[in-house]
Amino acid sequence: MKQTEHSSTPPPGKQMLSEQVYAHLRDAIMRGDHPPGAPLKPQDLAKEQSVSLAVVREALVRVVGEGLADRLPNRGFAVPSFSDRRWQEIAEARRTVEPVVLRMSIERGDVDWEARVRAAHHRLVRTPAFAPEESEYYTGAWAEAHRAFHRTLLEGCDNRALLETFDRLWTQSELARRWSAHRNPGRDGAKEHRRLEEAALARDADTAAAVLTQHLTSTAAALTDDSGQATQAYATPAGSR
Repeated sequence: MKQTEHSSTPPPGKQMLSEQVYAHLRDAIMRGDHPPGAPLKPQDLAKEQSVSLAVVREALVRVVGEGLADRLPNRGFAVPSFSDRRWQEIAEARRTVEPVVLRMSIERGDVDWEARVRAAHHRLVRTPAFAPEESEYYTGAWAEAHRAFHRTLLEGCDNRALLETFDRLWTQSELARRWSAHRNPGRDGAKEHRRLEEAALARDADTAAAVLTQHLTSTAAALTDDSGQATQAYATPAGSR
């Protein structure tokens, strides 16, 4: 008798639908469609997307894994609440991990890595950080160029586990940035990024690690200082932001 083979991989159609729902939910949280602390009700999300509860729950589990949502005992899912302590913990984790990984990257990175760092920095410099239609908030294009530059700096470490840790911490930091990143005329972020590129390509690990640590510290301070303003921003109509 021929045995039927079972596979844990979902059918292609279901897998594509699950990916679409996950991407939609992730983008909605990052855009601020769901404000800090808001509940994420599977029934409502399923109705909104015209999909099953199982597909929505799978998407929710994925965003929880990225730190973009919390799973609350006996209370379902919710967007993380904005708190200084939460973001300071993330900042502390980044300051602990990323300078170490950057040192490894400088030690191990090859010529191709150097070329990617130069290209990523060039893209960051040439991408406008602000646009009139997006008011005081960073543009999506700049946010992606910023992420790519920081990740490229670390990719020379050639350690997938460490890079996955960076990805998760960055996503959580980016959520905070979307909530609170207003213009800061007293900070020269472009200069900080240029110093990072120069130190990395000069293979000066000590300077690169010190610059990155200060860079992350300044970002954390800005997020904390703006936390009240970020929460207040969600009390105003979206069109006025």
